[in-house]
Amino acid sequence: MTNQQPLRDRALAFRSLHVPGRPLVLPNAWDAMSARLTEDAGAAAVATTSAGLAWALGAADGDRLERGRALDAVARIAATVRVPVSADIESGYADDPAGVADTVRAVLAAGAVGVNIEDALYEEGSGPLRPVGEQAERIAAAREAADAQGVPLFVNARIDTFLRGAGDVDATLERAAAFRAAGADGIFVPGAVDPGTVKVLADGVDGPLNILVGPGAPPVAELAALGVARISTGSALAEAAHAVVRRAARELLDAGTYGALAGGLAYGELNALLAQGS
Repeated sequence: MTNQQPLRDRALAFRSLHVPGRPLVLPNAWDAMSARLTEDAGAAAVATTSAGLAWALGAADGDRLERGRALDAVARIAATVRVPVSADIESGYADDPAGVADTVRAVLAAGAVGVNIEDALYEEGSGPLRPVGEQAERIAAAREAADAQGVPLFVNARIDTFLRGAGDVDATLERAAAFRAAGADGIFVPGAVDPGTVKVLADGVDGPLNILVGPGAPPVAELAALGVARISTGSALAEAAHAVVRRAARELLDAGTYGALAGGLAYGELNALLAQGS
């Protein structure tokens, strides 16, 4: 077996960043440049957005991207930055727990030390969420695969009760307890931003709570005071970047002007960021 010590060290460093009241703030990246820019801005770690990454690879989000393509992109990101990297692996890019274990081994080989695993289902005719017991088995498989490699991978269990209108706080906490018992390290509840709800979740979850933010969400300081341990932007940065592309393209094609391009980063600055690691 290859020496896993550097990976273990990064995993331990990433794990230590999840502190209630002093949250890890993650402006999620989708390619090598966005990851490098995030690191340069001062981020203590880089986490991918599955949506942004899928879009960059020409696929739609929602379990439509092939595992190999996704993890090739994760490997490029991990090779570009020095900080720990966590990979959003959607539902695990697999049909069963054994496949999730294979994905986790590939994640570690790519150089990432954390994963998000969601409980949403996207197949036509399925329910909005995977049954609790079935999802717990998938999380347990991820935990066991990482432990067998000797790497304390941070397994962040995403619960989509709020995002998909599939449950309330009690249902979320029930799932959280089951997923923590199965080996999840943290709990991610996108769609929950109301301060009262966030406080109940932070108090009720036995482990670090991750909240998804964007326009209209409480500021980082307020979420920290509520006991949140991790704050993510998800696909919001990618959405904002793509909005600039659309505005600039439409202005150029319709008006023949270039105002939307003002304020862009200089070629030399962007090139230098990647040249530093090459």
